[in-house]
Amino acid sequence: MILISKFRITLIIFIISTFIFLASGSEVSIKPTSDGLSTKKKSLRFAYSANIQREKCTYFVTTETTCTKGADTTNHVSLRFGDENSNDILVHHLNSKHVRRVDQLEPQVLDDIPRKPFQSCMVDQFQVIGQCVKSPICYLYLKLAGNDDWRPGFAQVQVLQGPHFSSNMFYFRRYLPRRVWHGLDLCETQVTPFGLKRKRNVTGDRAP
Repeated sequence: MILISKFRITLIIFIISTFIFLASGSEVSIKPTSDGLSTKKKSLRFAYSANIQREKCTYFVTTETTCTKGADTTNHVSLRFGDENSNDILVHHLNSKHVRRVDQLEPQVLDDIPRKPFQSCMVDQFQVIGQCVKSPICYLYLKLAGNDDWRPGFAQVQVLQGPHFSSNMFYFRRYLPRRVWHGLDLCETQVTPFGLKRKRNVTGDRAP
């Protein structure tokens, strides 16, 4: 009887020890799995954010040069536009993005022959590729570099991938000052003639 009792006690102790070991082992195995899932989620979020940052959109920029004497220019023109969410698109040489001339009254192409942009009484269209805006374009600035003047009438930006983000007309109808940003801001953000006042740094305060 004593031997049987000892055997039962030993068996009970063995079962309890085994249960405790398995329980502690399962806890240890769960923690790495949880950490692994957390790391995987972080990796997916990072990949998604990086994909958004790499996203590009196509913009068609339309500018009019007035018919005033001396309104045309052969100088380099820089362009900056964007939305109120700090999505800023900067084009150093808009001249190189020239696509075609369009009719001033009708949205049709006059010709596709390469010509110099910014000639008097002409409307030009430019194609620009840059980061995507997330809300309607609400500011547009131009900067003139060179020795002659330019008198634009209006400028407008159309978003190919999202027409509802396209801008309204930005009217100038004056000679642009040289080597400083000049334009209109319809956002709530603050824009100065020398650049954008934002939390992050922007380039191009001097004409290239």
